[in-house]
Amino acid sequence: QVQLVESGGGLVQAGGSLRLSCARSGVTFSTYAMGWFRQAPGKERAIVAAISWTGGSTYYTDSVKGRFTISRDNAKSTVYLQMNSLKPEDTAVYYCNSGPSVAAMIKAPSNYWGQGTQVTVSS
Repeated sequence: QVQLVESGGGLVQAGGSLRLSCARSGVTFSTYAMGWFRQAPGKERAIVAAISWTGGSTYYTDSVKGRFTISRDNAKSTVYLQMNSLKPEDTAVYYCNSGPSVAAMIKAPSNYWGQGTQVTVSS
């Protein structure tokens, strides 16, 4: 069974940085695309960034382009999200997910979600 454990969230001032981590276990990590989603209060969960299993292809939603960077370490079965120049609108619970490809995961995330990690950006 797939298990996902997110960490690294916290409270930060606008303009600050955070680095999120997601450790995945249960099945082979290296052959799956990984992604970060977020859910703000009163809003639906939405894709933030995704990375192919090789790391050679990435996707970012428009609002985070140039500020966030997704990366992965297959040896550690971990995906990261470096978040710089944070804004109050980035406040949300951040979750990771996986799928057979970036496109497939964005279209239909798997049913496996971790507990999420809260990111709060104060103005």
